[in-house]
Amino acid sequence: MLIIRSLAFNLVFYLSLIVQMIFWTPFYFLAPRHRAWFVPKFWSRTSMWLYNKIAATKSEITGVENLPEGSFILAPKHQSFWDAIAFFPYLDDALYILKRELTWIPFFGWYIMKMRMIPVDRGSRSKALKAVVVATRQEMDRNPRQLIIYPEGTRRAPGAEPSYKYGIVEIYTQLGVPVVPVAHVAGLYWPRRKFLRYPGTIKARFLPP
Repeated sequence: MLIIRSLAFNLVFYLSLIVQMIFWTPFYFLAPRHRAWFVPKFWSRTSMWLYNKIAATKSEITGVENLPEGSFILAPKHQSFWDAIAFFPYLDDALYILKRELTWIPFFGWYIMKMRMIPVDRGSRSKALKAVVVATRQEMDRNPRQLIIYPEGTRRAPGAEPSYKYGIVEIYTQLGVPVVPVAHVAGLYWPRRKFLRYPGTIKARFLPP
């Protein structure tokens, strides 16, 4: 049953992504940016609903009262694809730092650039870090935005020894905005680089800044 549920969810999840991306494209690109945020938030809610109904995995997110107004940094553990999409409905104007190569992907790249995400060129780390800080500050000065950033940089298994990146500290220091840690156990149910989706309840909590 676990294999069947996992197969069904994976197929429906990616099919839903493709169908919604195509269906919402006219609205997404014609609407003002703040209204276009409806699309990724709707996709996030749809995905969590499918995850519950097909894989029998609920998502329980608490601590919303700890989210400050205006610009801030959201710092979750990166254990799974789940933590890349589950928090959209709770943020007014999310902001990601991502590899520039992702902007070259048809549809996906157009979607992320519509939202003014910050692409990073591979190369000199110091130059890239300075560019990220400048671009992020410009975005936050223009409109209140919520930067989603993973302190360890990449996905790590639950319980793995922490490995925090220096660049994250530098970004936090330079921006001077509140940081909201996020505790969760998504990697136990939606493991990285694995096919199976385990049933249960993913509990996540926004902690005080």
